[in-house]
Amino acid sequence: MSFQWPEFLWLLAALPALVGLYLFLLRRRKKFAVRFSSLALVREAMTAPTWRRHLPPALVLLALAALIIAIARPSATLTLPSQHEVVILAMDVSGSMRASDVEPNRLVAAQGAAKAFIADQPDYVKIGIVAFAGTATVAQAPTRNKEDLYAAIDRFQLQRATAIGSAIIVSLATLFPDGGYDVSAFSYAPEKRKPPAGFKPVPPGSYNNAVIILLTDGQRTTGPDSLLAARLAAERGVRIFTVGVGTPEGKVVGFDGWSMHVRLDEETLRSIADLTRGEYFYAGNAPDLKKIYQTMNSRLVMETKKSEIGAFFSAGAALLVLLAAALSLTWFNRVL
Repeated sequence: MSFQWPEFLWLLAALPALVGLYLFLLRRRKKFAVRFSSLALVREAMTAPTWRRHLPPALVLLALAALIIAIARPSATLTLPSQHEVVILAMDVSGSMRASDVEPNRLVAAQGAAKAFIADQPDYVKIGIVAFAGTATVAQAPTRNKEDLYAAIDRFQLQRATAIGSAIIVSLATLFPDGGYDVSAFSYAPEKRKPPAGFKPVPPGSYNNAVIILLTDGQRTTGPDSLLAARLAAERGVRIFTVGVGTPEGKVVGFDGWSMHVRLDEETLRSIADLTRGEYFYAGNAPDLKKIYQTMNSRLVMETKKSEIGAFFSAGAALLVLLAAALSLTWFNRVL
C-alpha cells in the first residue's frame, strides 16, 4: 500500500497524546470523586476500571487512526472489474474469409464467435463494430444495444482486398473523433504527417477505457502499413488483441472470378499485439474461436490495477464510531 499524501500520516503521532490525556482524565476523576453529589456516581468513579469502560474510547481512537489514513489517500494494487467503456470489434470481411479451413468458413465462424463475445459482455460496456476489406467502415457505432450489434454482424458482405492498417485507424478514429485519424493521411507519405497540436504519446497499454479486438487472417494486401497503424494505437495507449482466423497452411479460394491461396499471417498479428501490449490468439477452428473470445472476455472484465482505497478507511471509521456510541449507550446510558 502506498500514499498520495504521506505527510498527513504525521497526524498519527497525536494519538499517543490522546491516550495520555484519557489516562490523565481518569486519574483526575478519581481524585475529585468526593465532589460528586450522587453516591452512585462516587461509587462508579472509585470502582476499578473494567474493559467495558475503556472499549468505546478505544474504538473512537481506532476510528481517528482510520480517518488519518484516509486523509493520506492510500492506494493499493487490486484485481477489480475493469470499466472498459468501449470495445471495438474490427472484423475482416475480405474474400479470403470465404476459406473453409475453418468450418463452415472463416467468416461464419467469426460471426458466431463475435456474437457469443457480445452476449457475454456486461451491460455497461459499449461495443462498436468496424468491418474491413479493401477499405474500413464503421458497421455499428459503439452502443450497448446488443440486438443492433447482432444485426450489423449479420449484414456483412464479402469484398475484395484486405486493409488491416485501415481497420486499426478507423477504430482509433471511432475512439478519438478529434484525434485526426484519417486513413488517406496515412496511405500517402505518412512520414510527413504531423501529430495533432498538444498531443503527447502515452505508454503502450496504459489507456484503460477502451480496447480493440482485431479478427482477421492477417494477410494485408492494401492500405496503410499494419505495424504503422499499430504504433498509432500504442501511442494512444490502446491495446489491440489480435485473433488469427484460419490455418498457416491456408486454402485456395475463388472470389469474383479470381482464385487465390490464402493463409494465416501469424507473424504480423503477433507484432501488432506486442506493439500495443495486447495479446495474440490463434483460432484454428470454430470451437477454438469461441473459446478464445470467452478467454478475452475474462481478461477484459477483470483487471489488476492500483486504486485509491481511502473510502474503505473512512467507512471503517464511521462504523467504529457508531459501534462505540452504541456500546456506550447500552452499558452506561450515555454517549462515551
